[in-house]
Amino acid sequence: MILRKWTASIRTLDVEAYTRYVETTGAGDYRTTAGYLGHQIVVRTIGDGTSEFSTLSWWSSMEDIKAFAGENPEIARYYPEDDKYLLTRPETVEHYHVVSGAHPPG
Repeated sequence: MILRKWTASIRTLDVEAYTRYVETTGAGDYRTTAGYLGHQIVVRTIGDGTSEFSTLSWWSSMEDIKAFAGENPEIARYYPEDDKYLLTRPETVEHYHVVSGAHPPG
């Protein structure tokens, strides 16, 4: 199993709206891709009016991630209105091989 993690900074006031947007864009595309096992969106409030916003998604293989992200799966995938919310726009994501733990949420 592979964990894909993407993190960016947003305004804390935008957390609810951006969560809804990501659920219909990126997470919506996750759900229609073979090998998708589940995802979570997590937020950490920084305290200066910004929050760290992360998507964590679980996949059966890197080939399945490529079906979602393209031939270079380390490059972050963005959607048309992301720039409306993002204070940072990381170029890459991180991938981890899951070696222990319970199955991710479905």
